[in-house]
Amino acid sequence: MPLPALAQATPRAPRNVLATVAMVGDVVREVSGGRIRAETLIGEGVDPHLFRPTRSDIARLLSADAVFANGHRLEGRMGDVLDRVRAAGKPVVLIGESVPRDRLRANPDYPDAADPHLWMDPSLWSLAAVAAGEALGRLAPDSREAFADNLARFQARLARLDAYAKEAIATIPANARVLVTAHDAFAYFGARYGLEVESIQGLSTEAEANLAAIEGLVRKLVERRVPAVFAETSVPDRAVRALIEGAGARGQRVALGGNLFSDAMGRPGTYEGTYEGMIDHNVTIIVRALGGQAPARGLNGRLAA
Repeated sequence: MPLPALAQATPRAPRNVLATVAMVGDVVREVSGGRIRAETLIGEGVDPHLFRPTRSDIARLLSADAVFANGHRLEGRMGDVLDRVRAAGKPVVLIGESVPRDRLRANPDYPDAADPHLWMDPSLWSLAAVAAGEALGRLAPDSREAFADNLARFQARLARLDAYAKEAIATIPANARVLVTAHDAFAYFGARYGLEVESIQGLSTEAEANLAAIEGLVRKLVERRVPAVFAETSVPDRAVRALIEGAGARGQRVALGGNLFSDAMGRPGTYEGTYEGMIDHNVTIIVRALGGQAPARGLNGRLAA
């Protein structure tokens, strides 16, 4: 009597991972190449420092096969929830915490953490992408080779982006290489590209804007004749506009150079809604507003007009 045919195994549903912020979600999508479904929890224009997950957000986190986060307290109000995800046996991958600590900037508010905004330096974000690739490989071992290929292509694009930023920022007149923003999210960017960075608020937007800090920045804007300051898409612009008004009262015209992406990317489905587009936008806006030379549509000619 012939043996019955073996029942064919039911294919597993696509693995579902959830990223806390869009920058991390973009890395996961780039490296996975569509082999793993990757969604993002915190949306466009939302400040992750202040984000509190709702009951439905918690349900999404607990139902994911894995959660990818930045770490270093960027998701400061989600710590307990991420602990619950771990306790449920799900991997929680903190890609920002994979980068060697000696490459990172200290966090004056939390000695156990570094400045979380390391995506502002593409060379550091390239290292974080390696951790994402390794974690995806553990989640889907049959796709490790494809993930490695995708990672290599992504890192090559980041190297090209980094080279563009260096070249474009070098065209800003030396006296104008001062980047003034709403909160302290651009220190890695400034260190990488030779910009002096000043901000109204600290690393976390939980701190209130300080009147003395605003007055000090107004003096610097006037003394250095800085042509522009910058708002951020995820932070209210009231304090930045106070700088402009304060400098104007002292006879120095300072423009609002534009809105930068700091803790959130652009709208999903747009070029600025990718990590590459986010940094391209920031570099191009900063260079042109501070008197340097950069193409209006950015490195890849894809920025919104």
